[in-house]
Amino acid sequence: MTATLAGDGSRSHGASGMTTSTAASALSGGVSGAAALEPLVRAVLDALAEGAARRGGPIPAGAPGELFARVAQAFAEPGGDDALSRLTELVAAGSADPADPGCAAHLHCPPLAVAVAADLAITALNPSQDSWDQAPATTALETLVLGELAELVGYPPTAAGVLTSGGTESNLMGLMLARDSVLRRATGRRVERSGLPASPQQARIFASEAAHFSVRRAAALLGLGEDAVVTVPVDHELRMRPDELARALRECAGLGELPLAVFATAGTTDTGAIDPLGACADLAAEHGAWTHVDAAYGGGALLSDRLAPLLADIERADSVSLDWHKLGWQPAAAGVFLVRRAESYASLARRAAYLNPADDEEAGYSSLLGLSLRTTRRPDAFKIAVTLRTLGWDGLGRLVDACHDLARAGAAAVRAHPRLELHADPVLTAFLFRYAPADPALADRVNAGLRRRLLREGRAVVGRTELPGEGPGRVRLKLTLLNPNTTAAEVERLVHLVAAAGQAEEETL
Repeated sequence: MTATLAGDGSRSHGASGMTTSTAASALSGGVSGAAALEPLVRAVLDALAEGAARRGGPIPAGAPGELFARVAQAFAEPGGDDALSRLTELVAAGSADPADPGCAAHLHCPPLAVAVAADLAITALNPSQDSWDQAPATTALETLVLGELAELVGYPPTAAGVLTSGGTESNLMGLMLARDSVLRRATGRRVERSGLPASPQQARIFASEAAHFSVRRAAALLGLGEDAVVTVPVDHELRMRPDELARALRECAGLGELPLAVFATAGTTDTGAIDPLGACADLAAEHGAWTHVDAAYGGGALLSDRLAPLLADIERADSVSLDWHKLGWQPAAAGVFLVRRAESYASLARRAAYLNPADDEEAGYSSLLGLSLRTTRRPDAFKIAVTLRTLGWDGLGRLVDACHDLARAGAAAVRAHPRLELHADPVLTAFLFRYAPADPALADRVNAGLRRRLLREGRAVVGRTELPGEGPGRVRLKLTLLNPNTTAAEVERLVHLVAAAGQAEEETL
């Protein structure tokens, strides 16, 4: 059917300003498309408010099966002009709200309104970053934004990078380029295409016990196998121990294995722990390995004068992962991958005649195709650019400090409560703790159960994890504070709500 652009005067309109056929077929591009979008945006905003009012808290109350049944019933209803409003209200009512003070489980931020608006603008324009002629302005803008981010990390002008879907993709890219770079040095041959060592089972990646699970997934995807990841013990604060890393690297060398990479973490998902980045870089260099720093969470500390020193020596890494949809308050996805030397990308370069012919590039029509694992890719740098020019680096830094203050206030509330135990003081904006029942043997069951109790009641979203090691007694609860508009008093109330749920759960066992 021929698409109809709204606002062209060719159809009569009802109270909503749109007929059924117009709503179904209006396109967003161009001036007429903007007119079509306006009433739909108003409808979405109204439905979001109505859905939030129906939810009435940080997460919908009830069991998972009950929610699924409600969604299935609504989805099965006939469509029409009200489908957008009806389903938006449904999803809003059934969502976890990261802006609610009681929603503090994950690295799940409430996005800045200006970033959401920027995301809407770029969604309407729908550029794709795989060729200049699909994204002229945003090709230039992504390059400029990445230049500023590389400077923030402390990289030289030789740096390069790309926007990614998040830390998992960025970590995969870092380990892929590590593999190819180390292989190139080990064999003395230039690697024009991504390749494997002659004996992949002898290649090793060194990561802490607290490192993100994506390191093992990446090793599997790269053909190295999950067993290629050597787990390095951590200290009480879940930081990689340099002495244990040195021992593991020596053992690798003694066995004739190939050390590919030291995978250091700047901000673990559970406690925000930051590995000793300088020591990791020293040991990697000594053994000819690549240094990758997963700063998907902790990279936000670079925005804060108070916390930036925690990431000292991050500029020595060969590659870095950053996520601005965590401590950057962007709508997902807003991942960033950076390398210190642009030539590290050699094995990823590809030429596609319909996207980046050589004569086009020689004429100045540059392409970002060779910087990404993806082909079609939306310009997620735009919302970051708008945010930076709206708030500035200092404004974002104040948001980071505000969340750090909330974490410290929450830890103090835990420390002051007689039935709660704090694991360690917060490094960034998260901390671990647990409810301590009278019978220590019940600790894991009570803490796991109180979290589900709070979810069922729709009262709070609290994280759960386990400390490294074996046996019972490792279950911990987690608060991750990413809403700078939350108050210390609200965090204290959340802590006391957890304690009350723990007492109720203990009484049922």
